[in-house]
Amino acid sequence: MTLNELSEYFNSFLHLEDFKNDVSLNGVQIQNSAPDSKQITKVAFATDACEYTAEKAAEAGAQILFTHHGLFWGHCETMTGPMYKRVSAFMKNDLALYAAHIPLDANEEVGNNYGIARRMGLKNVQPFGYWHGMRIGARGEFDEPLPIYEVCLKLFPEGETPLHVLEFGPEKIKTVAIISGGAGEDADQAAAAGVDAYITGEIIHQDYHTIKELGLNVIAGGHYQTETVGVRLVAEKLAREKGLETLFIDFPTGL
Repeated sequence: MTLNELSEYFNSFLHLEDFKNDVSLNGVQIQNSAPDSKQITKVAFATDACEYTAEKAAEAGAQILFTHHGLFWGHCETMTGPMYKRVSAFMKNDLALYAAHIPLDANEEVGNNYGIARRMGLKNVQPFGYWHGMRIGARGEFDEPLPIYEVCLKLFPEGETPLHVLEFGPEKIKTVAIISGGAGEDADQAAAAGVDAYITGEIIHQDYHTIKELGLNVIAGGHYQTETVGVRLVAEKLAREKGLETLFIDFPTGL
């Protein structure tokens, strides 16, 4: 597949046109030298576009890097300092970059939030939450109510540790709402939906008192740790449907 063909394939299920309020410049952010003819045989995936992930993708022989967090966020950038290092890592390796931010959070098939819901075994999963007018999250329920430590185990079955666990809601949790990444401020949407627990990536100091006063359980699993899900699902889909070789570049930030 060429870069143009691969871009069309990603767009066919990510539906970038539905997320025009996203600050990310979704889609191809950096092309390669021949987007309509150079054949792509290996695709790298990572949560973040940065110098490290670009260099690792090139070292592995990939011709494109697919990320959740791209390089460009809707405003002008000078190619100096860290931005120069990032962009030059792509250019010198003729490595293309494709980014999908909110489209990858919200996608029901390969998105972060629906992916987390399936990983946790939630039933009756439905859309939940808005960000800038865009539907973004997911909500569902367990077959039986669980204590919060068991919910954490379902969130991270491979043993990762949540950054913060705030136990301000019911002792047993049956209903859960999810918005990955930096969505601590949206705990009020979870409380308004009447769920027992809210899962996001990160919270800040100002969120604490609001969450306590809402009487809500919150698991902040980490911005990075909650947003490796979608890129991995896209990689699996691409390999399964198009037969291209894929790899995931894990570069955790601990945040």
